[in-house]
This record gives sequence, structure tokens and C-alpha cells, in this order.
Amino acid sequence: MKKLTIQGLKAEIDGKAILHGVDLEMKTGEIHALMGPNGHGKSTLANILMGHPKYKVTAGTITLDGEDLLAMDVTERSKAGLFLAFQYPVEIPGVTVGKFLKRAKEIHMAVDGVKMNVTAFIKQAREDMKFLEMDANFINRYLNEGFSGGEKKRMEILQLLTLQPSFAMFDETDSGLDIDALKVVSKGINRLRSEAFGALIITHYQRVLNYIEPDQVHILYQGRIVTSGGTELVRALEEKGYDWVKEKYSVQ
Repeated sequence: MKKLTIQGLKAEIDGKAILHGVDLEMKTGEIHALMGPNGHGKSTLANILMGHPKYKVTAGTITLDGEDLLAMDVTERSKAGLFLAFQYPVEIPGVTVGKFLKRAKEIHMAVDGVKMNVTAFIKQAREDMKFLEMDANFINRYLNEGFSGGEKKRMEILQLLTLQPSFAMFDETDSGLDIDALKVVSKGINRLRSEAFGALIITHYQRVLNYIEPDQVHILYQGRIVTSGGTELVRALEEKGYDWVKEKYSVQ
């Protein structure tokens, strides 16, 4: 079991404070959902965990199995087992899906001193693509170039299955997906669900949590996690919106 611990995290971007003291602990084997209104720090938290250079941490700590995550660069965090599925994946012209996945897998395997078996990699990639209902020719396309929104999100899950991280953050991966694509993306995440895998699912909506049942649900408001619980919080938000959160937890 691995543990990711956030304590008293404060952060800003371009001089504007966004996080005001986030506390959160995640363990492998757990799925956490993070909900909250727009503009209150959900994506900021995900980007800070992965090491986005535009965000400045002004206070607090983040540790991964006792190691200082904030002292690691982005590559080191990825090698240590962190993964971020972007809300808006970028296009990388000239780099095929196959080459991208192969190189990423090679780098991660090298951490454990393991050399890649290319034949086994290709076989597994084809199996994962079939599981995600992706056309076999997808592997020869340039990364995210000309992809539909659904294809970009499936590509993120294909990366997830290839790298098999210890902790994954999904920044509104369900955004813009039709019901069929949502089901495929969800089953990809559920495929890794085990004692060796933990996830933070950032979302506004209940619908993705109908397919990926969280162990814990947190509400982030005004840069703080103001309450945590079970799926009853999801139902409360679906029924009442965020008005009750604002009334109860607003800080002037």
C-alpha cells in the first residue's frame, strides 16, 4: 500500500491565491471523488500534484510514501507512480500514439531496471485498445491530432492502462463525453481498481460516479476541502446544487 498525503496546502497562480489550506490523504486501493463549484481549486490541486510550473506552492506539504513530492520535477513524479488525465489533452503532431506509448513505457520500466519486451508491449497495447473499443489503426495516428473529444479521453485511458500508475488524477475526464464514451472510459478506470491503484476523480456530475463508485467524496470550496463523506454527498449535490455548501461553509 502506498500513501499520498497533502497537509495545509496553499497555492497561487500569477499572484492570485487559489488554495487556502487543503488537507487530504489517499491510499492505494481507494477511489476518491473531488467535487465543487468552478473556480475553487479542483484543477489547481491536480496540476500541483503533477508539478505544473505555473502554480506556486506557498505553504504546506505533499508526500508520497514519506518522500517530498514537491521536491520532484514532473518526470520524477511520473516515475514515482503519479498520472494526470487532462481535461483538455494537447495535440502533439509528428509523434504517433504507438511511439509515444512505447517510449513512456520504456522510461517507466527503466526505473525498476527492466528492459522492455517490444513484442509483449505491442500485444498488450492491442488488447488494451480492443478493450477500449478503439480502432487498430489508432496506434498510427499522431497524438491527439484531429481526435474527437471522446477519442482524446480514450487516449488518456489508454495511457493509464499502459503505465499502470500507483495514483491517477482525472481532471473532469467525463466532460463532454456521450454516454457510450463515458461507459468505456469508466470501465478503463475500473479495470485498474485494485490494492495497487488509487485515484482522484475530479468531476461536477454524479453520472461518472454511477459507473465508478468512490470510497470517499470530498467537496472543495473556496480553496479548502470543507466536508468529506460517502456517496450521500454526491446525492445531496445532485438534488440541491451548491447553495447549501455556500451557506454553510462560505468564508468572508
